[in-house]
Amino acid sequence: MDITLNGEPRALATPATITELLQAEGLAERRVAVEVNGEIVPRGRHGTHALADGDKIEIVHALGGG
Repeated sequence: MDITLNGEPRALATPATITELLQAEGLAERRVAVEVNGEIVPRGRHGTHALADGDKIEIVHALGGG
């Protein structure tokens, strides 16, 4: 399955949910916002939102600092 992640083409071996993608990217424990095909997916739906071939995903995480 081919997706676009933050503007870069990416191939996934199997269909995945947003949660599985975040785990694979090492972002499972981070506070992130995820947009799929231009729509924000609420955190509560990350585990059930299945990604599809051709999806465009943007992941933004907050950086702390002072």
